[in-house]
Amino acid sequence: MDVFQTMRCFIAVAQSGSFTAAAAMLDTSTTNVSKAVSSLEARLQTRLINRTTRRLALTEAGLRYLQRCEKIIEEMREADEEAGTAQTRPVGRLKIHAMSAVGNHYVINAIARYRETQPSVMFDLTLTNRLPDLLEEGYDMSIVLARDLPDSGFVAQRLGITYSILCASPAYLKKRGIPHAPVALGAHDCLRIVNTVMPAENWVFEGPEGVETVSTPMSPFHVNTADAMTVAISNGMGIGIQPIASAVEGLKAGTLVRVLPEYRFEELNVFAIYPSRKFVDAKIKTWVDFLKDYIPVLLASDEKIVGSSKNR
Repeated sequence: MDVFQTMRCFIAVAQSGSFTAAAAMLDTSTTNVSKAVSSLEARLQTRLINRTTRRLALTEAGLRYLQRCEKIIEEMREADEEAGTAQTRPVGRLKIHAMSAVGNHYVINAIARYRETQPSVMFDLTLTNRLPDLLEEGYDMSIVLARDLPDSGFVAQRLGITYSILCASPAYLKKRGIPHAPVALGAHDCLRIVNTVMPAENWVFEGPEGVETVSTPMSPFHVNTADAMTVAISNGMGIGIQPIASAVEGLKAGTLVRVLPEYRFEELNVFAIYPSRKFVDAKIKTWVDFLKDYIPVLLASDEKIVGSSKNR
């Protein structure tokens, strides 16, 4: 019999005043209750109950131990109840990873809207341009851009599709001219994002003639995040790749201009990845369900803005 069960037997005896009554409370035999209390006393090397043929009385040590046991068992009950409600009530903290462009422009907005209806859920958000080890790094979920995902055994929910475009500042294009075909990029300063999502040495376009690959010239500027690239492009440093999420505000404001508007980079899926389908916390389930409704709306809105930039 485990230590917690012997505690329960001891509490039942102390509260009921007899082994027989305790056995009835616990739906077991009087013998089992007696053995449990004797086992507990033997383990503690302390007498907890003085027994006579007529009555039972707790020793001083037994009274102190009873108070501790009652507190421990109550905390166990509360812990069990809390763990159980995790399946039905969204509460607690979610540790989330997202790739930078998606995180800055979609995930933070989604968190703000989600918490309007689920204020008991809190978030720790980390932004990096890589696919993390969810279990090793302790994340509840990762939201990433990828064409495909490695076989990890994790659950992957596709939230939508996005792609990247080329942008430059109006000042740069006025000074250096507007390229009208991918091959013309060789005469320009092509800024490179260096991470696991964006292409580096060769840029592969999808355009009117199908897929075209361009080897870009020596770049005057490398950076690892799309939002940093937005700043560089806006400052007239050259032509660079922009995920739709990073480009839309600049396109609306006129600080960015879409270059080669008939061309774009390959489509990437937006995935939400989490460890298991079984016993999923209510906070994870409701968060995923929210993302599946909310993210496609944001993607469609940004796609509309980028599409209208073709005609400018």
